Amino acid sequence: MKRLISIIVALLAICGLLGYSSDRLQASSGSTGSHVLNLYNWGDYIDPGLLTKFQKETGYHVNVETFDSNEAMYTKIKQGGTQYDLAIPSEYMVAKMKRAHLLKPLDQRKLTGWHNYDPRFLNQSFDRGNRYSMPYFWGTLGIIYNDKYVRANEVQHWQDLWSPKFHDKIMLIDSARDIMGMALITQGQSMNSTDPATLSAAEKKLNNLAPNVKAVVADEIKMYMIQNEAPLAVDWSGEAAEMLANNPHLHYIVPSEGSNLWFDNLVIPKTATHTKAIYAFLNFMSEPQNAAQNAKYIGYATPNKAAKALLPRSVRDDQQFYPNQQTLQHLQVYQDLSPAKVQLYNDRYLEFKMHH
Repeated sequence: MKRLISIIVALLAICGLLGYSSDRLQASSGSTGSHVLNLYNWGDYIDPGLLTKFQKETGYHVNVETFDSNEAMYTKIKQGGTQYDLAIPSEYMVAKMKRAHLLKPLDQRKLTGWHNYDPRFLNQSFDRGNRYSMPYFWGTLGIIYNDKYVRANEVQHWQDLWSPKFHDKIMLIDSARDIMGMALITQGQSMNSTDPATLSAAEKKLNNLAPNVKAVVADEIKMYMIQNEAPLAVDWSGEAAEMLANNPHLHYIVPSEGSNLWFDNLVIPKTATHTKAIYAFLNFMSEPQNAAQNAKYIGYATPNKAAKALLPRSVRDDQQFYPNQQTLQHLQVYQDLSPAKVQLYNDRYLEFKMHH
């Protein structure tokens, strides 16, 4: 999930889940009972009301444990000793888990809700044919601007951020792939490029942006933007949705020339044992009314086309978070790169941060 959640927030999310019903939703690394589902999820990344509803409808008790990064989730599952039935990794991590033989394939015969999903968000490069993953939420990388200080026509494209008028005005999300990717797009390159010369050119481009960068941070961007303390930021759509909900002067732009398209997905770890509960839950979350309820609670874009139709018109027609087809065609999904290739990005990104 494209947000950095502090340990405190994760703990609060768990505590919030614990109090939603007499059927306590316990944070647990796994239960061996036959009528349970062990869900390994990001913090506060599902409507607790849906978990209560699922338990009442099916009789399966949901145990929830949370993680705060794809890497932490991967490490814990790879180490073994867990009994998670479902986990929610991002797209590149699905590919990595597949290669490490950490996932069970989906039994398509037991899934009843595929027809509800938008075909544009299925059969992605990280999991052709959706053999191992079902899409959960999706989003983009873009520009948030405050109309008290910036006009819409001043920030329609990534290149606009390099304008001298934005000296010391831009907040950047602290993410090597995203910020390097932004620079790569301005140079007509792929966000998955691993050519050293191409990446060095992107670093030089970022160094030219340094005078305009107010700070390179993580979750703090929300506070700065909501409180009108910065005119511009580069961040993910889910984070942007939260900012916009708390400040009417904020707007979100996905540059039409290209950006990142990310997915979070439901997968079955190889140690999963509660097969009936797993498929009951996957089918439950695929039902349009349930997926729509979850989208309202989380604020991210749903890949469930039937669920989107149930959302308020103001939400489903909002091109800030549901871009038109022309923009979608230019979005790029990150490929899972080898550690050596990831290091190419990290080294150059750190050089840029030192310049800043």
